[in-house]
Amino acid sequence: MRFGFDETESEGKSQGGRQSVTPTSSIPSSKAEIQWVLLQNHPLFSSTAETVGDSSMPRNLMTWDGASRLYFWDSNKMCVHRISIRLGEPDTGSILAASPSKVLQADVPLSFHVDKISANRNGSALLLAGSEGLCVMYLYGRSSMEENIIICRTVSIGSEIYFNRNNYIRTLQISWHPYSDTHIGILSSDSVFRIFDLSSALEQPEQEYYLQPIEPGSSCKAASICPVDFSFGGDHLWDRFSVFILFSDGSIYILCPIVPFGSVHKWESILEIYNDAHTFGMKSSNLKAVNNSNLAISWLESTFPGLAGQAGEGGNLFSIKAQPYVLFDASISLQGPLRNVYHSLGEDSEVQRGVCEGRAVSFLYNLVSKDSILVTAWSGGQLQIDALADEIQPVWKVGSAPRVCVDSYDHILGVAMICESVPTGFSVLKFDQPQNHTAWLGHPPPLLRLAIVDLALPMKNDLLISMIADPIVGEGIYCLHNEGIDSIVLHFLPFTSQASGKVEEMKTPAVHAVLSTCSGKSSSTSSLHGLLALSDSFGSSWIVGLTASWECIVLQMETWNLLLTHTIEKGKSPVLFEELKEIDTPTIISKELLAGPKAVMLPHSAPNLRSVTADSIEGRATLHQYFKLFHENYMEYAHKVYFELQHHAPHLKKIIDNQYSRLRESQQKLLEVEKKQEKVESRIERAVQLHNSLEERLHKLKSLSGLQKKPLSKAEQDFKLELDRFTGVELDALRSSIEALNAREGIWKLGLEKYRVVMKLERFRMSMES
Repeated sequence: MRFGFDETESEGKSQGGRQSVTPTSSIPSSKAEIQWVLLQNHPLFSSTAETVGDSSMPRNLMTWDGASRLYFWDSNKMCVHRISIRLGEPDTGSILAASPSKVLQADVPLSFHVDKISANRNGSALLLAGSEGLCVMYLYGRSSMEENIIICRTVSIGSEIYFNRNNYIRTLQISWHPYSDTHIGILSSDSVFRIFDLSSALEQPEQEYYLQPIEPGSSCKAASICPVDFSFGGDHLWDRFSVFILFSDGSIYILCPIVPFGSVHKWESILEIYNDAHTFGMKSSNLKAVNNSNLAISWLESTFPGLAGQAGEGGNLFSIKAQPYVLFDASISLQGPLRNVYHSLGEDSEVQRGVCEGRAVSFLYNLVSKDSILVTAWSGGQLQIDALADEIQPVWKVGSAPRVCVDSYDHILGVAMICESVPTGFSVLKFDQPQNHTAWLGHPPPLLRLAIVDLALPMKNDLLISMIADPIVGEGIYCLHNEGIDSIVLHFLPFTSQASGKVEEMKTPAVHAVLSTCSGKSSSTSSLHGLLALSDSFGSSWIVGLTASWECIVLQMETWNLLLTHTIEKGKSPVLFEELKEIDTPTIISKELLAGPKAVMLPHSAPNLRSVTADSIEGRATLHQYFKLFHENYMEYAHKVYFELQHHAPHLKKIIDNQYSRLRESQQKLLEVEKKQEKVESRIERAVQLHNSLEERLHKLKSLSGLQKKPLSKAEQDFKLELDRFTGVELDALRSSIEALNAREGIWKLGLEKYRVVMKLERFRMSMES
């Protein structure tokens, strides 16, 4: 379903199935057909375009609706270009784009610089986000008198909360909700997570959750109270109602349950978690588990009316709509921080002992089968990959009443609550130990450390890393950073290991460099300002990137063999050469023919040939019998051999031609290697010279007096690491505190001045009276 389709596109259809994207009011008399060109060769993407300015926030100026339309934000003209694309037609390795493209213009001029665009689930609205503004553009607009321009209604969101001059609150992450086309989630620097409903109110949030990860009065690190990123959960049990929040020290918290009012969910998914609460919660021998499951069942039955009746009758519904509801005597608890559960390899393994450098900068949730994968990117260039070792259950804090906004009919319009982190008391478990005793007890699910991947990036103070999931291979992740794009493929998942009946050895993820943008230029010109992972229904996928100079990069990804490993497992005997030769040799002639004709078996009753004359009846019968045996064995065998040779002649010719082509390719590669050898030798020579010069400089630096200084102590190193973790995160809070103090100081000075004036007037009055 594409709501962005306007009536002007239905006209002007040409031969060959092509469509015209020019409005009816501006179609010329010639009715020129649109042209289909390669996406990277589209006139919009040109190296002569003006370079986009640098930004401290990760940019993503491209998005698509998941079907056939790609959107690109033009920072110079302040508009959106809508490009119709064809994936894998007619060549499976290419993407065709329609030229000219549609231009979507906002009905009101934008007063901020756009850093990120994102389309909702059905492609009817586009999110335009920047550090100083947030808007939503509705894509079903009206045609303008100008050619290929559509004027779209554009509205602002949360301007009084986030972009008010009196308070300095930054938006850290903005994302569409995966189960609603009108709800967006926003995490801001004031440690509040808000959900806005675009169909009802644009300035007031529908739901507000004030995050309090530390108990009041307890000592904590400054980096542990600064949120960085968040992600909605996937379609698995209570994950669909969960929000994962990452803090700058790398700690991960969970909010569950959170559901947008009016969102639509699959009936079988809701019924599954409803039955799970009855089976493992209500039948538990632990009173705490029974109370938690009672709260969950009450929340489900009130949020999804008719659930109890339909579940008992076995209804055949396909989807169910969530109704506004909140527990009036309980608030959602902030579950976490999530602790690690150790694998059977032990706590001393390399994966468990891995430590990431810097501070956490971004977060990705990925659902692979029944495994919930959590990936945390650090500013030091490492990726921390964990998996939930247990299922998520909702947790409430009874006695902490939320604030609810209702209308005159007592219908809930909005809700706000304080989400506190409660002490977990969760003991460290081994991965191969049963964990059923922890169900519905309120403990947050533990994490299983899968791997720590070092991207080997140059150390920078403001390293930006963003991640997206592979749309075809669930175990794949694409990572975008200042040096290019990397592909990470996981080879170990907990659910797969448990399903096989044994815990397999944890395999190291495979890391492949997809694209490198490190060409000696500055980061503002060499980094990418857009990354998309496109896929079609035939299993083909592409990577589309946008450079800072508006050049489009299209890469076809070979995903069918990414999960194949070519390593020989320990304990297996090597393959013999004769067996390998037999396997690799193609079958040209059957073994039956190679064995030769069958031996002629003479009958036992055959007479002696010396005693039989040739012209007698008995001799002629014997000759006829021998001729028959010869025909059945030798003549039929010769016919089979002739037929086999005639049948396999084209096959042999094909094999020979293939060998010749491979030989030519090998010779061509050898020639290319010989050509590059001179360049490699010159580079080696320059590297040796540079190495010698660096050695000389090192010897000179050793004689400097600065080397006599003592290195930092352990306490000083820990303090420096703590400063690096929340550098750039606490500045906003400090600025707001300074502004508040300045305002209070101004008010105090004004009051003091008024007091002095009053005292002068009082003394003047007293002098006049005297």
